[in-house]
Amino acid sequence: MIELTEVHKSYGSLKAVAGVSFSIKAGEIVGLLGPNGAGKTTILKILTGFHYPDSGSARVDGLEISEAPLLIKRTLGYLPESAPLYDDFTVREYLHFVARARRIAPGDRQRRCAAAIEACGLSSVVQRPIATLSKGYRQRTGLAQAMLHDPDILILDEPTSGLDPNQILEIRRLIRSLGESKTVVLSTHIMQEVEALCDRVLILNKGRIAATGTAAQIAAELSGGARYAISVIAAPGSDESVFADVEHLAGVRDVRISRLERAVRISAELSLLPGVPAGAEAGTREGIDYDAGAALFDWAVAHGLRISELQPLRRSLEELFVELTR
Repeated sequence: MIELTEVHKSYGSLKAVAGVSFSIKAGEIVGLLGPNGAGKTTILKILTGFHYPDSGSARVDGLEISEAPLLIKRTLGYLPESAPLYDDFTVREYLHFVARARRIAPGDRQRRCAAAIEACGLSSVVQRPIATLSKGYRQRTGLAQAMLHDPDILILDEPTSGLDPNQILEIRRLIRSLGESKTVVLSTHIMQEVEALCDRVLILNKGRIAATGTAAQIAAELSGGARYAISVIAAPGSDESVFADVEHLAGVRDVRISRLERAVRISAELSLLPGVPAGAEAGTREGIDYDAGAALFDWAVAHGLRISELQPLRRSLEELFVELTR
């Protein structure tokens, strides 16, 4: 549905976007995450036809943005970081104004406005001037205008910026519900926002894509594998030298052993190794991928150790963000 290929954009001597490529499928909620100045807003402005790339290709529904901007804008709903609202209008007046600007048929305007008011929870303030609204209701009004024409794609730039915790939760619930039927691209620098809302994240740094995928996929790519912690309980008087054997399992590295009151905890990084020959280490099977987690389990069982815990150790998105952008 959305595809950018080697997109470059500069403002004078400032290189805002430097060779960005990515694609977004229909129905995805994708977050653009990056520090200030990483190029997030510039990419959103390119997607909405507000700016054109200096070079490269930006396509929506197979159409080049620079060649069919009006057709593409009809399929998009856009909420800039500062919602462009007219303070003298009431919420209802403003939405009807936007409906006319969008050339929604007169007979359909009332239904579309009513649906947007209901979806965005604006019924209680619909007759109030926008100037009197809280930041949360202003953001809701901005979202209502973005979805008024029932677009297939929503582009949201910092949708929860400046909101209090309760307002943030309300806007997140609204975005999540909209994502059930629409493609959503949102820009943010808030890690919790991405984890709460997005199917996938694109981490930007200095105008380039630093990483893409889920938090777990990015962590696995950076470390070359997954990390697990296993806690085992040894029988009284057992030979603890067996714990050294775990370091020799294929795909197991960075082993750390700590002795607890009634158990021994082993933390290790594990990787998935394709095509390990049968018999090379415990847990291998010829012709299939080698699962180091299964091998670690088999090792414990083979040595008569009782497993009390086996769990993945996940790096937080915040840790990944700092590593990729520092």
